[in-house]
Amino acid sequence: MKVMSTQATKLRSDQQGCLQLLQITDTHLFSDRNKDLLGIKPAESYEAVIKHASRYSSKCQAVLSTGDLSQDHTQQSYLDFTKQIKTLNLPCYWLPGNHDTQSVMLPSLLQEGLAQSKQIVSDFWQIILLDSQVEGAPHGFLTEQQLNFLQQALTEYPDKHTLICVHHHVLPVKSAWLDQHILKNNQQFLELIKLHKNVRVVLSGHVHQAGDIEFNQVRFLTSPSTCLQFKPNSEDFDVDDSAPGYRYLALHKNGTITTKVERVAHGEFSPNKNATGY
Repeated sequence: MKVMSTQATKLRSDQQGCLQLLQITDTHLFSDRNKDLLGIKPAESYEAVIKHASRYSSKCQAVLSTGDLSQDHTQQSYLDFTKQIKTLNLPCYWLPGNHDTQSVMLPSLLQEGLAQSKQIVSDFWQIILLDSQVEGAPHGFLTEQQLNFLQQALTEYPDKHTLICVHHHVLPVKSAWLDQHILKNNQQFLELIKLHKNVRVVLSGHVHQAGDIEFNQVRFLTSPSTCLQFKPNSEDFDVDDSAPGYRYLALHKNGTITTKVERVAHGEFSPNKNATGY
């Protein structure tokens, strides 16, 4: 089920004209909170990340959740996601990842009051959330409908700086096994946004690692998962012992951004280093 809202949601910036945001991504929750994913219990690491992120909640305007909320496609996993995210007392805007099942995800999140907004407009910025899911496949692809929506949104507000959220990474991260699961029509996406000088940032999850690449004057950011992390620059599947985390972003009215990756205490959650896949 791929439904897209057509009406933009309004989001007020702070007194300095800044939008401050949190990115929470790749929670991979199970209905059973005691179940682990390669040695880490996603429910426990997610709770620890949210507790850590709460230090930012009083000054932020929203949370962006960039996919893979669930690992087992259950309603309970989505309800547990919302229970924790609500403790931040911020609106949460979300999109699906390759592990999500939208026929379960959509009604579960709507039931809990998480709006299905895919275009958020503020005083100086707009945020566009895209659906790159290919049902049953780990790689990403933007359909013609999604690309048309992006084109329309960028054209509608040419005077606003733009942050685009998409689950799959757009630029290679130099991990061969991950890069085969990239956004497959990334060149089409890059050509489209190149025509719009208001695009400043593309924010992704999926790769379970922090990245910051500038390409064609656009920053492409990837962020850590709230559970296990993937080892950077790895030819084959490999996990990393970096701690679970999230990303803080400040979108300034002049189009610049300040961002920082935050993590819970190192060693609090340790993955199974002998894992060969998940």
